[in-house]
Amino acid sequence: MTTELLAGLNIELDAEGFLVNADQWTPEIAEEIARRSGIEPLTDRHWTVIDFCRKDAADQGTPPTIRRITKNTDVSTKEIYQLFPKGPGILASRIAGLTKPKGCI
Repeated sequence: MTTELLAGLNIELDAEGFLVNADQWTPEIAEEIARRSGIEPLTDRHWTVIDFCRKDAADQGTPPTIRRITKNTDVSTKEIYQLFPKGPGILASRIAGLTKPKGCI
């Protein structure tokens, strides 16, 4: 684990860059993680995915799969790969302050 300065706060991250304490997540931290991942600015379409991921994870207890995202939002599979080009499942979860999705390597 490392501690990084994100959006002016000292935030603990695991070895893969996921927040250790999800309660520390803020939209500003999401913006910073996205920027560091090469995604900026976060658009309304990004936020559609991020907000769904956070709500679904709270309801289900685990980050959503790409399939669940596309079935429950108006974001297509093609678009989610365009929005999060370096691995949409992992990247959307990381930006949303969630744990690494199961099945992602």
